[in-house]
Parts: sequence; C-alpha cells; structure tokens
Amino acid sequence: MTPTRSGDPGEGAASGAARSGDPGEGAASGPTRNGDPGEGTASAAWELLLPAASAPARTRGRSLQAALREAVRSGRLAPGTRLPSSRDLAADLGVSRGLVTEAYEQLTAEGYLRSGRGSGTWVGAAVRAAQPRAHDLAPRSPGARADFVPGTPDLALFPRAAWAAAHRGVLADLPHQELGYPDPRGLPRLRTALAELLARRRGVVADPERIVVVSGVAQATTLLGFVLHARGVRTVGVEDPGSPQHDALYASAGVTVVPLPVDDEGVALEPLRASGVRAVVTTPAHQFPTGIAYSARRRAELLDWARSVDGIVLEDDYDGDFRYDRAPVGALQGLDPDHVAYTGSVSKSLAPGLRLGWMLVPESWAQEVVERKRTMDLGHPSLDQALFARFLERGDYDRQLRRCQRAYRDRRDALVAALDTHFPGSKVSGIAAGLHVIATLPRRYGPEERFLARVAAAGVAVRPLSAFAHTPAEPEGAGEVRLVLGYAHVPPARIAAGLRLMAEATSG
Repeated sequence: MTPTRSGDPGEGAASGAARSGDPGEGAASGPTRNGDPGEGTASAAWELLLPAASAPARTRGRSLQAALREAVRSGRLAPGTRLPSSRDLAADLGVSRGLVTEAYEQLTAEGYLRSGRGSGTWVGAAVRAAQPRAHDLAPRSPGARADFVPGTPDLALFPRAAWAAAHRGVLADLPHQELGYPDPRGLPRLRTALAELLARRRGVVADPERIVVVSGVAQATTLLGFVLHARGVRTVGVEDPGSPQHDALYASAGVTVVPLPVDDEGVALEPLRASGVRAVVTTPAHQFPTGIAYSARRRAELLDWARSVDGIVLEDDYDGDFRYDRAPVGALQGLDPDHVAYTGSVSKSLAPGLRLGWMLVPESWAQEVVERKRTMDLGHPSLDQALFARFLERGDYDRQLRRCQRAYRDRRDALVAALDTHFPGSKVSGIAAGLHVIATLPRRYGPEERFLARVAAAGVAVRPLSAFAHTPAEPEGAGEVRLVLGYAHVPPARIAAGLRLMAEATSG
C-alpha cells in the first residue's frame, strides 16, 4: 500500500506494487508525516517490525509492541508521523489485524501514540529519542603510552579460576532464605571469617557483632560521616596531603573537612589539637600519599588525643597488607577499639570493581552505623558476601595476598632501579610498602609545571605530590619535582620502558 495524506479519500485505498528486489508484495507500508509522504522514514521504521512479525506465535504480540515502541523511542518514527491503518499494516506484515490493533492500543495507553475517532493513529509528541549509547565514566588514563597514576592494583592478577570455583560452590550450597534481605551488618558467616582474618593479619580486636560489610571504604566513609553529623559533629580532620576523595564523601553527609599537616611521624599533633575537631581520618600503616608509617610515639599520642576529647580516629587501612621490608605493622584499632573505627576493602588485593569492604566500629557506634546502613541500601548483596566468605574460609584470599605481595615487591624494585637508570640522583622516600613510591627528581628536571607538560605530551600519565594537597603550599625548592608513582598495575618491562620514555621527553 502507499502512504496516505491527510485529506485523501480513504486510508489504504490503494496498495503499491512490490519494488524489484523487495521481499514480497506489500512488505512495507509507509506512514505519512504532517500530510507528506514519508517513504524513507517508513521503510527504515517498518524494517524494524518485520522480525517481530516472524516471531513465535505466543510472543509475536509482545515482540511487535516492543519493536514499534523502539522505533518511536529511537526517532525512526518521528513525532507527528501518521501510521497505517491496523488493517493495512496487518496485511503488510502478514499478521492478524487484532495483533496490530492491540499494539496500537497498548502504545496509545503508554503515550507513544495518539489517536482520535476518524483521524487515524499518530506518533505522539511526548516521546524523546533515546541516547544512542551509554557512556563509560570509569576513571582511566585514555591513550596513555605509560601509566604511573597511583592507586590501581594489577587487575590481571585477579584469581578468576578460584573465584569462579567459589561462585559455583556458593550457588550450589546457598540456602534459599539467604537470598532474601540480609542482616545490614552482613552475613554472619562472612563477618566471622573477616574477624578471624583481621585479627590474624592486622592485629585488630575483631568482634563479628561490630563488623559491617560495605561497598568499599567510600561507603564506610559516608556512613561514618552521617553518624558524625547525627551526633552534632560538623567537621572532621583529614591528612594533608591525603586522599582527595574525602572532601566530597564527607560533604555528602553534611560534614566539612579540616586539612591537618603530616610530618615525618604522622598527622601533626599541635595543629590537630588547635583545630577543635573531634574526629580525624588517618592512614597509619602507610600514609597516602607520602608513604610514611606512623611512629609508635605518634600512634600513642593520637590515641591520647582521642580519649581527651572523647573523639574518634577513623583508620583507613587501604594497603596495610603490603609491606616488603618487614612484617606489616598492626592496625591502630588494636590499641584502642573504643576510639578507633577501622575500615578496609578488597580494592587493592582483588579488584575495586567488586565494591566489597568492611568496617569495624566502636561498640557505642554500632547501632547507629547499622541503622544508617539499613536505610541506605538494605544490606550488601548476599551472593557476593557468601562468595567472599567461602573465598576466605578456603584460604584462597591468603593465597591471593601472597601472590600480590610477591608481584608488587618485584615491581617496586623494578621502579626504583629504573629511576636510578633514567633519572640518576633521584630519591625515593617512604617505607617499602603499598602500591606507590614518592620520587623526588633532581632540580635540573624542574620546574614541575614544565616537567608535567612534557611528559603529558609524550603520553605518560603521572601525578605530582602537589595534586594530593588539600591546601596549596609553596614548593620546597626551585625546580623540584616530586612525583607519586604507582607501579602495582605495571609489569616490570613496561615500568622500565615508561621511565625511559619519561626521561627522553624531559631531557635537555
């Protein structure tokens, strides 16, 4: 059939012959738009309906509705386009007229189409064309020839075979009732396994009743921020330099961060006392980003401060498992579990995309944190929790930590050696631990702005130490370049190649 114009004697009065090469006579009917023929739009739009017309009989109606709905959403059928009569479209598609009538009625009820007595069926004006595709906003360094941005583990080390085996085992054994809403603290099985792990590896006082399973340290931070706000606390101290994420996370809970300088032993005590805060965020095992470990004296002083103000230390143990020159220093929480809230995750040991972490809170905080977690998301996904519990119980997580420990130690050694080769005279500061080093380059490579511009132009992704400062500071010396170089995600051969590329870009 041919499309009709508004005012023509009758809909479908004349049928057009099939064109040479068309699949069959009357294979596609054309709509009209505002009275004008729409053959180009028609052929494209009706092609979308043909597969639906050949769908199995029991699903043909739903398939036709879905195809017609998508044609409108995508803009293939534009607003104001007049559709063929139900009789004509049914004949063209080779389906019953009732199927088309039902599709028209359903989409009219949903607002995709509009119709009036004696005026036919038209595409409605309320629909907006869908976006052509989803965009990926994941943080990456696109197009980098060498990437030394800190904070990323080697995702190629993810234990796929062991994880898949644990997944199959959990699916086979998980009781049906555990697929319901979980305890907002987490499955008892996982909290018990975590308590054993944390007591054994990190020296924490681990009561399973005070462990809360969360979607990474970011959610733990936000939860603690909400509880602080509910208790009337409006400010929290943060290490400076430190993680830039704290500002936004605490702000989302209505809490303002107060930057506190870090010295060679940890967060400086005099500025902390003078700030008036009663909560402070710390990374005592391996300060991010300076790479120091809090001294025993500073740890004791920090806890004395917390007791004196009835405050709390928020301990982020983000990479405390990875120490290469000696056994890791135990967590601060083990010294005073009533004044320390401890947080950790699998983001550096397995993968950040798992969104799986934990926090251990003081007993006086437990009820408030749990209730806030309940209202936030009704609990962490049960299947993921059961899977990780099995992974812990079978020793797979300990094996993964040992595997990462070996790989990251070798890569740190490779980075230090490459710095000696390509940037002679460089100094590496901080303890031998974690996933990054602080490298201070000789003054001849400065000033820092020019250095960064050159390496960026060469396709090398790096971050200066100044990028992690909460408050701007004067450079310690003219021409000094201090970099935070991540190495865990870079194989040794690529570390050497990347440092060579960086040296070539900045020489002369």
